[in-house]
Amino acid sequence: MADTSPQARAVNLLGRPKLWLVPTVLTGVLALLLALLYMGGIVNPQGSLHHLPIALVNSDTGKPPPGQKQNAGAQIAAAITSDTSTDKAEWRTLTRARAQDELDSGKVYGALVIPPDFTASLTALTTADATRRPTLTVLTNPGKGSLGSSLASQITTAAAHQASQSIGRQLTKAAGGQADSTTKLLLADPVNVVTQVGHPIGGHSGLGLSAFYYTLLLVLAGFMGGNIITNAVDTALGYTDSEIGPWHTRRPTVPISRTQTLLLNMALTAGITVVSVSLIMLATVSVLGMDATHIPLLWIYSYCAALAVGLGVQAINAAFGGIGQLVSMFVFIVLGLPSSGATVPLQAVPAFYRFLSHFEPMRQLSDGVRAILYFDARGDAGLTRSWIMIAIGAALALLFGFAMTRYYDRKGHKRLAPQPT
Repeated sequence: MADTSPQARAVNLLGRPKLWLVPTVLTGVLALLLALLYMGGIVNPQGSLHHLPIALVNSDTGKPPPGQKQNAGAQIAAAITSDTSTDKAEWRTLTRARAQDELDSGKVYGALVIPPDFTASLTALTTADATRRPTLTVLTNPGKGSLGSSLASQITTAAAHQASQSIGRQLTKAAGGQADSTTKLLLADPVNVVTQVGHPIGGHSGLGLSAFYYTLLLVLAGFMGGNIITNAVDTALGYTDSEIGPWHTRRPTVPISRTQTLLLNMALTAGITVVSVSLIMLATVSVLGMDATHIPLLWIYSYCAALAVGLGVQAINAAFGGIGQLVSMFVFIVLGLPSSGATVPLQAVPAFYRFLSHFEPMRQLSDGVRAILYFDARGDAGLTRSWIMIAIGAALALLFGFAMTRYYDRKGHKRLAPQPT
């Protein structure tokens, strides 16, 4: 028998204020928060920059010039480290070997190196023995990301040029009126500043951004996979209708507790994540040719990282129900992206994002991916901390999820299946 009940018309429903209220408020608040959170983390990195770790290497072995207590290298190093006019850099005075080790482990974003013959080369400029300009070397670390490496390069290059001009004034004063016009021009800016890569990475590394995008893939795989599994299980158990285009399916309801449902979701997440992570690696490494070493370790790490996110999504969905997907989106993506430190260094973001970085999942995962892809899987490059945080995150997801479902079950909060009108 055909349904002859009167049908509502959209033009009439649009006149109801209550129909507009909830979606308007939620959409507007979400758009405002996204704009503030995303743009707030990247809009002014120079203004937010504080204490960017940079190595300072003084290898100068020359004797102090007449009338001075320190050689030129020591004077430059002292001037740079004692400069309190800005706190953009955290200068770490290191040996050349130690500086290279910190470049190779991603602990510094760059380095300024004063060579062993620096004083001798400077002194020779005022004599007929001058053969070349003294050199200061700026070392970059593209493994820390293109923006972080660029910021460090700007700071070190500026410090080197400032030191060159300061030394030039001293040399010009010492030369007095004996120097000709060509020599005076040379002495005005006597130091040649050379930029080199301190820790090379592969040409298929996205200029240091492949670690970020690979981490984003792992987070999205865990986030989307967890939500897809939740919806698919609810449909299969009869707690949600399936509607694809004009096709509607309502399955018989399977009586099951919230705790057992969460256990089922998490078991499926553990199994399906094997497939999703394997396909991510197949696409990025095998098909697209992304530079990657330690392939077995990368797969194991990727699986554990995506699984931890998936378990977290399942726990949040079980605890918050219908708004769980929105809550997990904020936890794993909205707050995670600007506080990850993977594109903009944490030293160049506002304090709020640095606070979030201590526990936001994406930062913990990106440090480990970066260590594996760029820094030879060194534990002190962030991999050890990432493993610890993955274990803590997975444990918290299990504890929180099952604590909430057991509480609901004890209180008798059974899930309701859709009923016909």
